[in-house]
Amino acid sequence: MKTSATTSHADSRPGLTWVSDAVRQKLARLAIHSEQDLALHLPLRYEDETRLTALADAPADQIVQIEGLVAHCKVQPKPRRMLLCTLDADGGPLILRFFNFYPSQLKQLEPGTRLRVMGEVKRSLFGVEMLHPRYRVVNPDEPLPAALTPVYPTTAGLSQRALQGLIARALERVDLASTVPEACVRQLNLPALRDSVRVLHAPPAEGEGLDTRTREAWRRIKFDELLAQQLSMRQHRLRRQAARARSLLPHAGLATRLLNGLPFALTGAQQRAWSEIQADLARVHPMQRLLQGDVGSGKTIVAALAVLQAIENEAQVAVMAPTEILAEQHYRKFEAWFSPLGLRVEWLAGAQSKSKRRAALVDVAAHQAQVVIGTHALFQDEVQFARLGLCIVDEQHRFGVQQRLALRRKGQAEDAELEPHQLMMSATPIPRTLAMSYYADLDVSVIDELPPGRSPVMTKLLADTRREEVEQRIRDACLQGGQAYWVCPLIEESEALQLKTALETYEHIRATFADLRVGLVHGRLKSDEKAAVMARFKAGEVQLLVATTVVEVGVDVANASIMVIEHAERMGLAQLHQLRGRVGRGARASVCVLLYQAPLGALARERLRVVYEHTDGFEIAREDLRIRGPGEMLGARQSGMPMLRFADINVDTELLEAARDVAALMLRDYPEMAQAHLARWLGGRQDFLRV
Repeated sequence: MKTSATTSHADSRPGLTWVSDAVRQKLARLAIHSEQDLALHLPLRYEDETRLTALADAPADQIVQIEGLVAHCKVQPKPRRMLLCTLDADGGPLILRFFNFYPSQLKQLEPGTRLRVMGEVKRSLFGVEMLHPRYRVVNPDEPLPAALTPVYPTTAGLSQRALQGLIARALERVDLASTVPEACVRQLNLPALRDSVRVLHAPPAEGEGLDTRTREAWRRIKFDELLAQQLSMRQHRLRRQAARARSLLPHAGLATRLLNGLPFALTGAQQRAWSEIQADLARVHPMQRLLQGDVGSGKTIVAALAVLQAIENEAQVAVMAPTEILAEQHYRKFEAWFSPLGLRVEWLAGAQSKSKRRAALVDVAAHQAQVVIGTHALFQDEVQFARLGLCIVDEQHRFGVQQRLALRRKGQAEDAELEPHQLMMSATPIPRTLAMSYYADLDVSVIDELPPGRSPVMTKLLADTRREEVEQRIRDACLQGGQAYWVCPLIEESEALQLKTALETYEHIRATFADLRVGLVHGRLKSDEKAAVMARFKAGEVQLLVATTVVEVGVDVANASIMVIEHAERMGLAQLHQLRGRVGRGARASVCVLLYQAPLGALARERLRVVYEHTDGFEIAREDLRIRGPGEMLGARQSGMPMLRFADINVDTELLEAARDVAALMLRDYPEMAQAHLARWLGGRQDFLRV
């Protein structure tokens, strides 16, 4: 066994006792709670205050530093109140113009005061000037700094100068001894952490090797951050493997009967995923597996087989979905599959009548219902399971971490030491680097082939000016027996505006297609009203369905072969791909029309290009990660995941691979050093729950 970290490592994270309460509160807004946090609060950029520029040599629109004496200073009331200060500089007078100022500045900028000012030089009819420059009062012989001046992320009420002072003091006090085994540091050719942090806070202005030094310093910082993330994920995985769960042993009976009654056979990818889940459920440690597959790849039937394995072991199953439409889709599908097997499927939703809800709750608590399907209503306090053995969470990234945890705790009512198995599903494929970084504590099963008979969807990108052509195509298809979706524009700012737009679009479409049967579905409809419209659409009674993005997931109508998405430029890649997946589910040739409003911004143009050129969800996910980054893609605010501040998993893949290997080594051979590393980099965030 190799030695662990010594006590000199910074695992105690001393607090900021030498900082006032007011400043401590401001630092907390920057997630700074200790001297370690201050030392690792690295600059966004640098300004060069190591040299002075003569006014005559100052290039326009570039930040320069100029020194001079205040000639005169006054407040000019009209045409707009401002503070004007004239500086006698090397090369002529320089006007300093302040629109926002304090009365005390007049006294501070008295004639004869020597200033160093930094800003962009503008040449105008009034002369040479700087608008709102940064300035500092200096002595005549005051030396210039030897290093570049850091510019830090900050918050209201905390100036750069104050933050620089706090960080400088923390650097004098903090222990920056390495928390990575020295052999690993040498093998990866990393510079010392102490040297890296100091050079990034105060890099020399010039000199041979400056770029190399800062590049290598950033490499060390990124590695240490990625290592902390990998340690955290692996630690959560080890904790889960130490927990207990009911062993749900495989029984062939119900699964065989279900599969024999299906009009299709499982694909190879579905069979592989099912085998992995089947083995996990039989273990005495809680499964935590992510089942991912592209739109229409057949994740639901694999989840159904997991449900049957739990039921055959006398356990209950909870299936949670983010929207009522998706939850109801699961309910109807599971009921159709399970009722012939003599199983009871219960439905729980927020919009249920009190009497139905009360009856459902009684049946769930008494184990009369083996499968319970619903939305967020499932994890409310009043829902009590008799013997919850498996939780299935669809589109899991849409739920907050506390919501998923609350559902898991439902399984501990009978025995507090037992946790239910968890199967999470996602139709948004996760790129490999994202899985390595943020899902390292999960087991992942991938369904990477579509069932036979799925027709490819053609994607058309059309400007809104060609709307009449699109309308004619819709009319022709519906009159020939087909069906279509018309998806309303996404308006994120307001649910009320979203509804208003949906209603206006519906009225316009109904007037335009007077010869067709048109339906409307949106998020504000009551669940029974939504269900009725969707049932009519599925039965073919509604030919053209006007919908908001509530049809993004879970809607399966094989006869629908055309989808029009209005203002497609407003939507994200994952959403566009999900919507497109609602068509192409039958034998008809299918098309998805992306109507956009010109002119397009660069980001919207890039998104539309990707979804037009690619139909593979994994490729789209990779592009989405490149465009948006992991924070938005994961919904990190509600997922509870500590995000990376410095490393970029798209660029730093080599460091990420190395961090995975070093994390495994440290947890095995250097456990104390691993804890010290986590304390330094994650602090209070290291206990983020991964559920």
